[in-house]
Amino acid sequence: MATIAEKMAESLEILHQLQKDSERVVLSGTKQISRTHLTRLLNAGYLQEVMKGWYISSKPGTEGDTTVWYTSYWYFIAKYATERFNDSWCLTAEQSLDLYSGRTTVPVQTIVRSPNGKNNLVNLMYGTSLFDLKAELPSIIHKHELYGLNMYTLEEALIYASPTYFQSSEISARICLSMIKDVSGIVKILSDKGASSRAGRLAGAFRNMGNEKAAESILQFMKKIGYTVTEEDPFNVAMKTVLPTNLSPYANRLRLMWEKMKETVKNVFPSIPEQTKSVDEYLKLVDEKYLEDAYHSLSIEGYRISQELIEKVRSGDWKPDKEDKEHKNALVARGYYQAFQAVKRTVADIINGDNAGDAVEKAHGDWYFEMWSPFVEANLLKPSDLAGYRTGQVYIRGSLHTPLPPTAINDAMETLFDLLKNEEDSRVRAVLGHFFFVYIHPYMDGNGRMGRFLLNAMLASGGYNWTIVPVERRKEYMAALEKASVNEDISDFTRIIAELASC
Repeated sequence: MATIAEKMAESLEILHQLQKDSERVVLSGTKQISRTHLTRLLNAGYLQEVMKGWYISSKPGTEGDTTVWYTSYWYFIAKYATERFNDSWCLTAEQSLDLYSGRTTVPVQTIVRSPNGKNNLVNLMYGTSLFDLKAELPSIIHKHELYGLNMYTLEEALIYASPTYFQSSEISARICLSMIKDVSGIVKILSDKGASSRAGRLAGAFRNMGNEKAAESILQFMKKIGYTVTEEDPFNVAMKTVLPTNLSPYANRLRLMWEKMKETVKNVFPSIPEQTKSVDEYLKLVDEKYLEDAYHSLSIEGYRISQELIEKVRSGDWKPDKEDKEHKNALVARGYYQAFQAVKRTVADIINGDNAGDAVEKAHGDWYFEMWSPFVEANLLKPSDLAGYRTGQVYIRGSLHTPLPPTAINDAMETLFDLLKNEEDSRVRAVLGHFFFVYIHPYMDGNGRMGRFLLNAMLASGGYNWTIVPVERRKEYMAALEKASVNEDISDFTRIIAELASC
């Protein structure tokens, strides 16, 4: 007779096989797995129940952790909707545009359109829900490559998005408009449907974006086939930022968010002080804050680092070949010290007159290398692990925001440094530089520490003192980052940084 361990191993092997077919396992009852294995995995914590008869893969000990659900969210929506409606369903035009535009926030509610919908609300985990709307489908269904979601095509989504979407989700709408290289597809749908009011709205939207050619093409064609079109600008605000056509929607989202957020930073953050310290004077003050900075920055990340250990590392009394070699906290503390020294060198270059964005772009790879090089020395990481940005997807525990996919990171980081280089206000560089760094999350680990280093490099460029985020304010700090990521509201985060910088 098989032992309990052997039975569990058998169930895990079945789950493992299912995971080969999909990045996230979503199970509908016992169609893919027997009741015995399902119950065993559920009781052991390898599955979680989303709703009666529906399960997602998990890990023991993560019960109550929203990350498991948020990382499975869109996979669940696709599987559940397909189970309910076969392939006769689609996300709304608005939610399709959100996905096209690189918006990575999990929505509180997803609306699925289907001719077989029941106008029924289904409550899901952690306050999220799904509403199946009885409605017609678009003429063509686009399948999302990663999640398997049924979506509107980009052109039809722009046509059928509600007028309020262009104001409530202005950034997403502008990004999607910038992705249209040829309006002939839009014109064909408008002419087939006789949608004169929608034609006027899109003509106005394109003109607001500075795309006069697209606006006139829509108006002239509709006129030729006998429609009277009244042009209407759905944005009601002028376009300030020209979006490059060769960048990903994720990179263009950064540009528009930067433009939107920078005025808030200027209004909330106190005025820039005069730079009165020499390089040596400034770095002396930075050195005096090292012990406090290391303790709080590492504690925010969940490491249990004592001030005695930090002092031991700084003094050079660190013995990697003895008791500390396998001690992760000691390796982290040593890496932080080495990275801190590299950041100081960058700060010196900035105070001496180097462009702050350019200096950090050149040096941030060295910061990261120094942060993790003790793990290489201890044979816990390979040197190649520290080369370049991450190549896999990461998630932030408990956050509705999903960091950018690895394919979008290079574009996004180039855009971030371009924004830093061209931003004249050090307050904006500091607050938005930190925020966007962690928003992108370019590395598998260490992004928070790197973001705070970047914050201080940019503060130094404006004469502000080295600023420490205390671990006692971690909850408030993380909530402010979440609000900026999910709601595109940087005000709380700016207030925190401004208050701490003025101490």
